[in-house]
Amino acid sequence: MAGNSDPLTPRAKLAVTAGKAVAAASRAAGRGSGSVIGGRVALKLDPDLLARLAQNLDVVLVSATNGKTTTTRLIAEALRAAGPVVSNALGANMPAGITSALAGGSDARYGVIEVDEKYLAGVARDTDPKCIALLNLSRDQLDRAAETRMLAENWREGLTGSKAVIVANADDPLVVWAASSSPNVIWVAAGQMWKDDAWSCPSCGGVMQRPGDDWFCGECGFRRPTPSWALSGDHVLDPHGSAWPIHLQLPGRANKANAASSAAVAAVFGVPPQVALERMYQVQAVAGRYDVVQFQGRDLRLLLAKNPAGWLETFSLIDPPPTPVILSVNARGADGTDTSWLWDVDYTRLTGHPICVIGDRKLDLAVRLEVANQQFQVCENLDQAVQLCPPGRIEVIANYTAFQDLRRRVGN
Repeated sequence: MAGNSDPLTPRAKLAVTAGKAVAAASRAAGRGSGSVIGGRVALKLDPDLLARLAQNLDVVLVSATNGKTTTTRLIAEALRAAGPVVSNALGANMPAGITSALAGGSDARYGVIEVDEKYLAGVARDTDPKCIALLNLSRDQLDRAAETRMLAENWREGLTGSKAVIVANADDPLVVWAASSSPNVIWVAAGQMWKDDAWSCPSCGGVMQRPGDDWFCGECGFRRPTPSWALSGDHVLDPHGSAWPIHLQLPGRANKANAASSAAVAAVFGVPPQVALERMYQVQAVAGRYDVVQFQGRDLRLLLAKNPAGWLETFSLIDPPPTPVILSVNARGADGTDTSWLWDVDYTRLTGHPICVIGDRKLDLAVRLEVANQQFQVCENLDQAVQLCPPGRIEVIANYTAFQDLRRRVGN
């Protein structure tokens, strides 16, 4: 529970100071925010620093393949109704980045922390969270994360007997299986648009039956739990059956689902749904995502899509044809170097849109679009692609490092 006593030993204070100095030097050298390198240095000097920084906070951890940065931001906004919040809002979500973020929040009561899926169990051990939000698990960075069921198994083992309240998506069988090892779970019907990672039962390997919005395993009886919170159109239904309107500046069904999960988390901390959802309206963009920027006389909307589940959700929110679309795909370390996931994305949804293709792996993407019978042009860079588009709105969809490249180019 939060308090004001100073939990930091002299060694921990030295580690924090050194980490901040290294981060500042990294920023001054133009190498990004410096949070990761600063956190690494701090943890070298005091390996227990993350646990020490977290011990005076009420901590929420947010993990998922899609939506964790946005949901972290929505929860942080909601909890500010109840007290000061520290959060790794820019998405540095491994232990070094998390340590760096918490070191900057000395007066905070709540820690709202996005955690990379692979690190969830370890960070949960260190931070003793009051609540953990689990949104979805789908294929991503195939060279690094291997298959989704292994991640679900890591979560299941790591959360066994956890004292935290788990807020979990009842519509994702992998998340349900992972969360079921915990004694205290709040189920949210947040939906699942991408289902291709959940056709076999994570419990026994049997074939999943999926009538309507329900799901169950015909062989072992593993089935969708009854949710106490639900997304219903533009409303969140709470456990008492009250419907609360969702007003977001962020587009798309996926963000309404993120808001529903965030409202359930806020309620764990005593923030009522109405207050939580009203505060979420403040969020306009998340680390540049959904921003509309002026560039060469056009309005570019910047959209991040890192894996098949993310691309599917993104296609559902772009403006209708003939709005031009620029697609950019890289395969650097932070993206995952395996681009075979491109074949899992249904690019026929772009039919009717003029498409320009850029990025390190533009030729991989071009082959995929060719097979999907799409009309497209391969361009050298963003400037050339934008020149080929008429004045007005352009939807720009990019994966992780390609998105960072775009933000730098447009000065966002």
